Amino acid sequence: MRGAARQLGELLGAAPERVSALQPTPDGWLADVEMVELERVPETMTILATYRVTLDSQGQLLGYERQRRYARGQLDRGR
Repeated sequence: MRGAARQLGELLGAAPERVSALQPTPDGWLADVEMVELERVPETMTILATYRVTLDSQGQLLGYERQRRYARGQLDRGR
């Protein structure tokens, strides 16, 4: 999963924060990767995004889609 986050970071030119979800599929994996999109001061105003990443069975990135953007200090409500 670290490799997938690194691949996504290289494509987007952004820093991966963490893999927040991982799910097996018949052909590989789906992962949600949290990425820093815009660093701000104070840090609680930094903009992050969750990307849904599709991986093959070897962990190679096949595709990605941004699911949401949020400020680091924002609470998840209703999720």
